[in-house]
Amino acid sequence: MQMSDEIKISARDVNVHYGDTHAIKDVDVDVLDKMVTAFIGPSGCGKSTFLRCINRMNDTIDVARVDGTITLDGEDIYARDVDPVQLRAKVGMVFQKPNPFPKSIYDNVAYGPRIHGMARNKADLDEIVEKSLRRAALWDEAKDRLAQPGTGLSGGQQQRLCIARAVATQPEVLLMDEPCSALDPIATGQIEDLIDELRKNFSVIIVTHSMQQAARVSQKTAFFHLGNLVEYGDTDHIFTNPEDPRTESYITGRIG
Repeated sequence: MQMSDEIKISARDVNVHYGDTHAIKDVDVDVLDKMVTAFIGPSGCGKSTFLRCINRMNDTIDVARVDGTITLDGEDIYARDVDPVQLRAKVGMVFQKPNPFPKSIYDNVAYGPRIHGMARNKADLDEIVEKSLRRAALWDEAKDRLAQPGTGLSGGQQQRLCIARAVATQPEVLLMDEPCSALDPIATGQIEDLIDELRKNFSVIIVTHSMQQAARVSQKTAFFHLGNLVEYGDTDHIFTNPEDPRTESYITGRIG
């Protein structure tokens, strides 16, 4: 498949403080479109914090301060006139634990398109729901139970429902914060296959604790350590021939 060299997200001099804690330090990175970028590194290294800068989730934390510039398609996402709610329609997010709304499967997926006025009528909404569930590889399992609660699905199905919910607003970027850490190996394999499929339409960024997962699903990898972006490049290069000794130590299991 053709690799895209188009820059989707660009970060320059990004610093994040939580009160007195300097969580992210001078991060510069360009994330490319239509590929999977993995953020790896030890717990507490800043990878999830940086991920949350990209859809302004840190705005919801009183003590968080984000400095620097992050652009999506060249537009500054922290500009005064940017509505974070609209931004989050463009930059979808899937969390560590599946968190379906306490609503039907149908209403979970229809929620975003409804609040963003994306459907003119019920037929439009039906089409969006079906397309989103198909994209999340859940349609065949869910089509006969759309009126049932999303919370009644298995863990892996719930996570795919959350992916369907995230893609329903037709985002351009999909952020995934350890999307498989609460799942069994079979469900994890299904999500990994799905991520490979999703990159045809989205720029996908995945935070993962699993180096094996990063190696399997991503084309680019960023290694974070103590709030610094230590190294960023092609995944196979980072895993076989890292340039920074800290990256090598992490990959060979000496730090982490």
